[in-house]
Amino acid sequence: MSLYAVIMAGGVGSRFWPRSRRSHPKQFLDVFGDASLIQNTFARLQPLVEPENVLVVTNADYVGKTQAHLPAVPESNHLGEPVARNTAPCTALAAAKLIAEDPEATMIVLPADHLIGDVSRFQEVLQAAVDAAQTETASGGHPLVTIGIRPTHPETGYGYIQFDADGDTDGIADDLGMTPTAHRVLTFAEKPDRATAERFLDAGDFLWNSGMFIWRADAVLAAFERYLPKVHRLFSPLAEAFGTEREEAAIADAYERSPKISIDYGILEQADDVLVVPGAFGWSDVGDWRAVHELAAKDAAGNRAEGNVILQDTARSFARSADGRLLVLVGVTDASVVDTGDAVLVCDREQAQKVKDVVDFLSVHGMDEYV
Repeated sequence: MSLYAVIMAGGVGSRFWPRSRRSHPKQFLDVFGDASLIQNTFARLQPLVEPENVLVVTNADYVGKTQAHLPAVPESNHLGEPVARNTAPCTALAAAKLIAEDPEATMIVLPADHLIGDVSRFQEVLQAAVDAAQTETASGGHPLVTIGIRPTHPETGYGYIQFDADGDTDGIADDLGMTPTAHRVLTFAEKPDRATAERFLDAGDFLWNSGMFIWRADAVLAAFERYLPKVHRLFSPLAEAFGTEREEAAIADAYERSPKISIDYGILEQADDVLVVPGAFGWSDVGDWRAVHELAAKDAAGNRAEGNVILQDTARSFARSADGRLLVLVGVTDASVVDTGDAVLVCDREQAQKVKDVVDFLSVHGMDEYV
């Protein structure tokens, strides 16, 4: 048995406009420090997963970029998606490749653009999830495992996972040094409104859905066969095409005919043997500019400035200038201002999620040079 990792790097990250563009999306940005988000994702897998056992699934247009950012990953392990079809086809593609190489492969599936503060604790939680995924169930199969994040506030931007806490909701406080443990998943919940999020937080047995998964390749392929049979029929035959001259055409055909569906909705919300390992390791999906402001070091007034920036009578704001150009904020509160040279974003910090709507507007109106 070998351990593998699959980094999902096909997203556009439109909420990070204007820095994130179709030609250079969020996962390739150095949002925190000198390394890109995808490079940090790869680095924290070491030494649990050997570089040659890492796969990257991305848009076909980004394969060159992922190779440049992750040169330690073999070229054949950078898989290009001809069209975006969400996380279920992405997972099926990676599982088909792994099952052809190692019938007992266990795969860690991670988004490329998350931030994790405590890497050591993350690796402990990840190892616990790997151990759980490799444990045989009563039915003779293996469970599907996910990592849930201990909520720190009633967040409405994340989905939630309710788990069987065995009456001990304090058991999720693993930031106190407790040994990570897998629990049975009771239900998945979509992004809630504020009142529901507060109820989830008070209940103590709800976790944020991190979008990180661990399972044996054969276990998830069996789940595809049961719950998403069309995806299974399209992608399972790819196991025989990898490494041949038919590979690119076979992948293109599978994606062309595949439905667009997430692994959560298509499989996890329906499957019986699903486990979750709670974790508390400084996680964020860095979904928008508000998250960057919250996670970055700030001055006494709660501001974060990058580049040639002057702040006067300004509080709780984020400002980033480009190309040495002077950017000045006066009398501003709770704002995000991002200058990239060809575009400037100014938005209320609490409205950062709506930046995606701007990208949609630009696309609809043919302003593709800014997208």
